[in-house]
Amino acid sequence: MGSGEAPDLRLAGLALAAWLTALAGLHLSAARTLLVAAVAAGLAVLAALHLLGVAGRPGAVARRYGWIAVAVLIGVVCGGATTSARLAVRDAEPLRVLVDERARVTAELVVRDDPRPVRGGIVGRPPTLLVRTKLVTVTGPAGQRVTAPARVLVLASDPAWRGLLPGQRLTAEGRLAEPRGGDLTGAVLLAVGPPDRHGGPSALQRAAGRLRAGLQQACVPLPDEPGGLLPGLVVGDTSRLPDTVEEDFRATGMTHLNAVSGSNVAIIVGAVLLVARWARAGPALAATLCGLALVGFVILVRPSPSVVRAATMGAIGLAALAAGRPRAAVPALAAAVAVLVLVDPDLAGDAGFALSVLATGGLLLLAPSWRDGLRRRGVPPGAAEALAVPAAAQLACSPVIAGLSGTVSLVAVPANLLVVPAIAPATVLGVVAATVSPIWPYGAELAAWLAHWPAWWLVLVARYGARVPAGNLPWPGGVSGALLLAALTVVLLVAARRPVVRRLVAVLTVAVMLGTVPVRVVAPGWPPKGWVIAVCAVGQGDTVVLPVAAGRAIVVDTGPDPAAADACLRRLDVRRVPLLVVSHFHVDHTGGVAGVFRG
Repeated sequence: MGSGEAPDLRLAGLALAAWLTALAGLHLSAARTLLVAAVAAGLAVLAALHLLGVAGRPGAVARRYGWIAVAVLIGVVCGGATTSARLAVRDAEPLRVLVDERARVTAELVVRDDPRPVRGGIVGRPPTLLVRTKLVTVTGPAGQRVTAPARVLVLASDPAWRGLLPGQRLTAEGRLAEPRGGDLTGAVLLAVGPPDRHGGPSALQRAAGRLRAGLQQACVPLPDEPGGLLPGLVVGDTSRLPDTVEEDFRATGMTHLNAVSGSNVAIIVGAVLLVARWARAGPALAATLCGLALVGFVILVRPSPSVVRAATMGAIGLAALAAGRPRAAVPALAAAVAVLVLVDPDLAGDAGFALSVLATGGLLLLAPSWRDGLRRRGVPPGAAEALAVPAAAQLACSPVIAGLSGTVSLVAVPANLLVVPAIAPATVLGVVAATVSPIWPYGAELAAWLAHWPAWWLVLVARYGARVPAGNLPWPGGVSGALLLAALTVVLLVAARRPVVRRLVAVLTVAVMLGTVPVRVVAPGWPPKGWVIAVCAVGQGDTVVLPVAAGRAIVVDTGPDPAAADACLRRLDVRRVPLLVVSHFHVDHTGGVAGVFRG
């Protein structure tokens, strides 16, 4: 939308209310969530009756905000009702009894997503795989058979679990355990041995697996860093990505490039739309071709819930661009958020979902006005677009990123700006390599070789950006830190409408950088370079950290507080602990164990 055109936020309140209600419901019981929905339903009916009763009287502004309040209450009703129904399935009594008993069971499951290795495993042992599944039936130790469509998280170490595909049915044995809570997972299955597969995967999943394997094979002759990055950039496959590259991407705020997101969808379908317009195809034919490209890309990267979410978000932004009616994109985004949360309330607590929604919202609400402002100041149209889009997406996502990481990256926006020209060619060429790999392996290798050059640029930007002094500043983590940064961001955006505030912010920013960067270059701060031992202040107790490699350290004792232990390791930039030593089992030495495992 243009800088002078107000966004259409009529559905935003309903979508936000449904989202937040579902998120709250994940931490409540089904009965309490349903009670919240019932109270909201009563208030919505009373408010609607009152508004209808005064519809002919003055006070149009009051009526307008009244109907907005009714829409918010309807969102609470919808979010609470659907979430409570899912919670009733999660907390079903027969399954809960088996979980409480930590029973040894035989479970029939359907795989929901690709198996993923759990980070921070024990060195020298096979990685523990995390597999998200849907329960069909479970047979307890006494032969009792329970049928419940609950979600089960499988933790398995047998390599036979690695090759599973979404939609595949299997039977597994193991012991049930209590889930962590905060989502729709009804139980954790600690699997013993390999799964017993019931038939093969579907034709779509076999086709996706063939294309993904072809892309991996085409990247084998390439150097390790760009060759490992390219499959992650295209289809989210980071199995060959070196740890050093992954850490550099995290430090520079570029980790979203290693996962399938709405930007991938927009790039692929946007390329098809560009070709269709160049060939003078009509709107109907162009829309058909874009739809086919979208379906094909979803098949390529596997139609898991995260991919469907990314496709939905990317398609919204692209539809607004193609239709020439950007005001309709914000209601479409709100409707998509509401529908996705109501279909799967688990998305309400998914950080990836929040980042996708916020990034799309930033592109729709912030990027157009920033782009137009840059154009008025003489910036060329292409450069204005390239500057506004990543800056808007990064600013919108920064509260969630800060809450998750406990840091605010000062290099994220410049790094994302620098890599913008390389993302689209690397993604498109990577998709071409995967698509032609089954029929023309040499052509796939050629396309991958061409794609590895822009991928190499991404590696270089991440490498040097991660080494910028004071590139990441500490920030309060968790929900409080995210809300604090979100509030500051909103205040800054509102205040920045005044020219004097913009000039003041620019002067303060330059002053802070000139004052702090030289100091941080001379004295980089904590931890000092070449440190060999650190003893953290964790209250009554001890936590001793001994570095063994970059980002790795041995930890001796954990102190009494998980938060203090976690903060200690974060400040020391320790991301993996190959060995945890407990000197003796007193709470002031073991109480912070959960903090060591956190993150």
